[in-house]
Amino acid sequence: MSTNRDDVREFLVSRRARVRPEQVGLPAGPNRRVAGLRRGEVAMLADVSVEYYSRVERGALAGVSDGVLHAIAGALLLDDAERDHLFDMARAANTSPAQARRRSPMPKVLRPSLQFALDSFTGIAFVRNDRLDLLGANTLGRALYADLYADDARPNLARATFLRREWADRFHPDWDLAADQTVAILRAAAGHDPYDRDLQDLVGELSTRSPEFRAKWGAHDVRRHATGEKHFVHPAVGPLHLYFEGSRLMSDPSLSFLVYTAEPGSPTADALRVLGSIAATDERAVPTAR
Repeated sequence: MSTNRDDVREFLVSRRARVRPEQVGLPAGPNRRVAGLRRGEVAMLADVSVEYYSRVERGALAGVSDGVLHAIAGALLLDDAERDHLFDMARAANTSPAQARRRSPMPKVLRPSLQFALDSFTGIAFVRNDRLDLLGANTLGRALYADLYADDARPNLARATFLRREWADRFHPDWDLAADQTVAILRAAAGHDPYDRDLQDLVGELSTRSPEFRAKWGAHDVRRHATGEKHFVHPAVGPLHLYFEGSRLMSDPSLSFLVYTAEPGSPTADALRVLGSIAATDERAVPTAR
């Protein structure tokens, strides 16, 4: 039996509450007693019976066809990341714990060839897993996260964001945005594999120790983390405005390879050159913000 029924229910209820009737061509009416759409309205938009949709929303995704999932995603106006999350939860609902245990475990260390690839980049490059453990980085990547590497050979970005608030508040100019993104990545990972014991332990730890994490986890937001911009304040070189590109490794789909770069000629490009010089001389010379 799947362990993700509660997550399915809470995700679908939260997405339904977010959609206003007028967004899907329905009259709003003055006497609505629920936020967003009613179950019957979602069922109508998805062309399924109210009873069937109600069963799905209660968490019963096992056996639901791709066509119905697409129809529900359309009715709820899910974005690409949310649609992927719904399909991930459906796949998990059709996977038994025994089948999940037969999957290859998530790598805990990098192959030497992967570290060689990281070291070949002149920008910031690192590999992380879906639990946000930093499994490897090049010299500039280690310099970016020098405070974390000083205490842990394999830092976890989620723990750092929520449990090292003095560091996180200085490092992230917009801590709330960084925290939202962190939780959304973990939530997507949990939808993909609800049987990941290490991820369950991490979420349990953060939920126990951080009220902020607990509240954000309950929002059921998910996101893709493939491209975009990042803003940091590094204790050695100050503000950094970086662009990132990320991709899954074909050999290890649970791992992501990310590269952070700066616009040529920008203050951030100059700052990265300084940071690289510091790191090349002695990584221990990078000051900490603790």
